[in-house]
Amino acid sequence: MGKKRRLLRQMADKAGLPPGSLHYVGEHASQTLATLIEYGPGEQDLRETCFSSLEQGKGFNPTYPTLWLNVHGLGNIDLLQEVGRRFGLHPLTLEDILNTTQRTKVEAYEHYLFIVAKLGRFDAAQGCVVNEQIAIVLGRGWVLTFQEQASGTFSQIREHLRKGAGQVRKLGADYLVYALLDKIVDRYFGVLEALGEQVEALEDEVSEGAHIGVLKRIHALRREMLYLRRALWPMREVLNSLQRDDADYFGAETQIYLRDVYDHAVHLIEAQEMLRDLVGGLTDFYMSNQGNRLNREMRMLTVIATIFMPLTFIVGVYGMNFDHMPELHWRYGYYLVWALMGAIGVGMGWFFWRRRWL
Repeated sequence: MGKKRRLLRQMADKAGLPPGSLHYVGEHASQTLATLIEYGPGEQDLRETCFSSLEQGKGFNPTYPTLWLNVHGLGNIDLLQEVGRRFGLHPLTLEDILNTTQRTKVEAYEHYLFIVAKLGRFDAAQGCVVNEQIAIVLGRGWVLTFQEQASGTFSQIREHLRKGAGQVRKLGADYLVYALLDKIVDRYFGVLEALGEQVEALEDEVSEGAHIGVLKRIHALRREMLYLRRALWPMREVLNSLQRDDADYFGAETQIYLRDVYDHAVHLIEAQEMLRDLVGGLTDFYMSNQGNRLNREMRMLTVIATIFMPLTFIVGVYGMNFDHMPELHWRYGYYLVWALMGAIGVGMGWFFWRRRWL
């Protein structure tokens, strides 16, 4: 929750600035590094360049038909402005790239598509889902990607480009965007698997008679499910829009692959909904178990109190201060009372045991 408050405070500090003002909002204002990969269908049609400063970035001139510029680290606003100028990005696009609290969406501009997605991973140390914003810009023959920090999420795609494996070198920029979206969506399968393991562990703990700390963990897991839902549902709408409203940017063959990613997103949403229902049921299961434990304890106390009621009555009768009580003068009266109370206690205990109340 502290992270959310910090991001909201940054958004509040930005309030009142003109539209298109470039101001970083996020957690990781790390050093900016850009990787430029130009490629074509030929085996040798590949060139890869890295730069981290405005001076280094000014000199690149595209050679091959498809260009992919990946920028990770959003601390160098001047470099981002230069990238925006070279590719004709609208100031509002740059503003959204720097604001990592954006919701998942797709926007069509005059000569490019702008996509914002959330890349999820499960942080085992903190026991929560961590989302990183990925911004993708698709133009005619070029793709820009912007990440908050360096990660190996797209390393397999880079290897395929270098080795010429698969179809990514043959089908152009639209297929590259499909491959990026496919990686982003498929990462959530691992997230759901980790959350599913947590749900199973909590089910076992609740079944064994959990303490109050488990209820806090259940509520924390419900919160993670809510965050996951906010990431997955808009992603499905984005993929649907890419096939319906923004289909001009994607070839017929790439459209087929986009449908496959859409199916993956639907599958993820269904799995997330199932886990959410299981987590919701865990709270009811916990409360039911606690109620059953309380009922068992109350039943035990009731049985004990019931056994002692006649014993208390006998002791109370002979504890009265009347002068004429014949049993008080019996030689073995004391022992007889003990024997009577013992017989009553044993008899009632046997009766409750036969009735399975003990």
